[in-house]
Amino acid sequence: MKALIADDDPISQRILKTALSKWGYEVMVTQNGAEALEILHRADGPRLAILDWMMPNLDGLEVCRAVRTQAAQPYVYLLLLTSKSHRTDVIAGLGAGSDDYLTKPIDLEELRARLQAGQRILDLQTELIAAREAFHLQATHDSLTGLWNRAAIFDALERESARAKREQTTFAVILADMDHFKRINDTYGHATGDIVLVEATKRLSSAIRAYDALGRYGGEEFLLVLPGCDERNARRLAERIRAGLEGSPVETDDGRTIPISLSLGVAIGGADDAEPPETLVKLADQALYRAKERGGNRVEVAQPAERHVGA
Repeated sequence: MKALIADDDPISQRILKTALSKWGYEVMVTQNGAEALEILHRADGPRLAILDWMMPNLDGLEVCRAVRTQAAQPYVYLLLLTSKSHRTDVIAGLGAGSDDYLTKPIDLEELRARLQAGQRILDLQTELIAAREAFHLQATHDSLTGLWNRAAIFDALERESARAKREQTTFAVILADMDHFKRINDTYGHATGDIVLVEATKRLSSAIRAYDALGRYGGEEFLLVLPGCDERNARRLAERIRAGLEGSPVETDDGRTIPISLSLGVAIGGADDAEPPETLVKLADQALYRAKERGGNRVEVAQPAERHVGA
């Protein structure tokens, strides 16, 4: 773990650096508070800092306050060193944002124990952040494909609809459905059907732009939200997606080759739309239904008359 020592006393600095290096820390050293703050604000800065109370430029209390006002993660554990030992000094140090307080002259064994306690707190916070991120991933992503789930992709649609109205632009919605997917499940089994869905996800993801949103709408259906797309560009992208799936069958680990294809319905939204974003999905669904009726493996775009009915 990286650790910062900020102390303008060269003897104290040398003692601390020698001890922390011996204990396995990757040590960074500075002699003034301003530089200490700059180091702690770096994206890859140390998460543990030993700060002398009295330093040039900024003292230890000022560094503590500045670090705490940033409120950034991951958390930085701050240990304050000082020759002051009065109760009011301890309260001032802790009130400024330090996590612990150690008086000089330094007892190295006590320091080591306090650093170990601080490291346990940092490790616990790392675990909590990882757990929170995992819960967020589960709440917003489909477990099989890793795509946005239905709720999350609808959130993306609502954000894009609001942005299009605000910036007076257009965007496209594509609803895509795997052709004859029930037949794949019935013939090869659901495990193979999952393999097909994952492969379809990879091809969809590779065909769209980095800022497009792609989610699993349900079952074998996918919903795409394409910022800045007019009808011509949306149709072109939909055709590229369709061709990418039709172009080569899925090969399973046991050597089976499964042809796949996709039907897609396209609807265009923009600044002048009075209807809610969900209406665009209904329009795309109507276009998708028409693509299915006409044999599948094709792209259809919502027509003006359909828009009027859906509004």
